[in-house]
Amino acid sequence: MDDGASALPPLSRLRWLCRRGMKELDVMLEAYLARAWETASQDEKQAFVRLLDRQDPELWDWLTGRTEPEERDLAHVVSRIRQPYAD
Repeated sequence: MDDGASALPPLSRLRWLCRRGMKELDVMLEAYLARAWETASQDEKQAFVRLLDRQDPELWDWLTGRTEPEERDLAHVVSRIRQPYAD
């Protein structure tokens, strides 16, 4: 049975997926990847990969706190990404 680790894209692919249409998103997503990826749980990693499938306007609203993801695991990842930028 698959443990889920093989379903995760390689780090180089994740770096590419963090490159968005908005420089601000690039910076925040790449910073999370550099800071937290290695120590993140498998569930958090899978949620981050799912987060990268979202459209830029939705991500921007989440990362700026305008709206919150309804899915709990995505909300957790969003809070971890925003952590260094909190007031």
